[in-house]
Amino acid sequence: MNLRFVETFLWVARLGSFSAAAERLNTTQAAISNRIATLERDLGIRLFERDVRCVRLTSLGQQAVPKAEELVRVANEFREAVSDPGSLRGSIKIGTIDSIVHAWLPQFIERIRARYPSVAIDLNTDTSLSLAREVAERRIDLALIMGPVIAPEIINLELCTFACTWLASPKLGLPDKPLTLAEIADQPILAYSKDSVPHHRVLRQLADAGIEDPTIYNSNSLATIIRLAQDGIGITPLPTVIVREQLAARTLVALDVTPAFPPLSFHAVYSDHPDNLISAVMAQMAHEVAHSFSLAQTDGASW
Repeated sequence: MNLRFVETFLWVARLGSFSAAAERLNTTQAAISNRIATLERDLGIRLFERDVRCVRLTSLGQQAVPKAEELVRVANEFREAVSDPGSLRGSIKIGTIDSIVHAWLPQFIERIRARYPSVAIDLNTDTSLSLAREVAERRIDLALIMGPVIAPEIINLELCTFACTWLASPKLGLPDKPLTLAEIADQPILAYSKDSVPHHRVLRQLADAGIEDPTIYNSNSLATIIRLAQDGIGITPLPTVIVREQLAARTLVALDVTPAFPPLSFHAVYSDHPDNLISAVMAQMAHEVAHSFSLAQTDGASW
């Protein structure tokens, strides 16, 4: 029995179509159909009921899923235990956010390259909300985001916590003294994208301070937020560790604002499935890199 065909069966069962499984496995729909037909012929049973719009598991197909998952899990554990990591080939789809890109993502990629030099990385940078949805839909293997993600069969591994501070350009001439939110809220606030964790925290802090109708500019690009803040367009609350260079060059200055902006926590998120062992291994690698990065920082990062 071809193990790859068994893995294909699981992906069709999870995604509900040959085309979606083909996209996930980087092959053609015809190849997926041929694998399933061959597997059904070898087993002497029908695994799927097919119609124009989708495929559905037969009763025997439903019974086969847990056995197939166990088979793939054991095979992957065997491969991971006895094989040379350098010989492992294939690709992994990783989603991450700007805050991690600007912090420790390069060290993480270096760690992957050192252990798995023949594994290609398909890297996507997006919002935590979008990446959480993609990992839950199994369109990416591993997400490094502001978490956790509460969904069935999803594993959340805590990575690190970044302390945040309110920042402004010296061009704004804000006083070097303790300030309240009311004293800075006449400036536009540069915030993360709508529906993100930090965006909701900005709104909550402003509401708690009794500030009505604040001017908020939202962006899903951290680089854009930093650039606009440097140019004096507005003020922004960001993790201190990702603006170290700007603070050292004094293109941004930290504001002593009460209440302080809450820290942001980050998680490695992946599906708890037997064919996703490599994601579990890389999530642990991300945890180690994030921990080392946090320990190396003395200007705002905390574990």
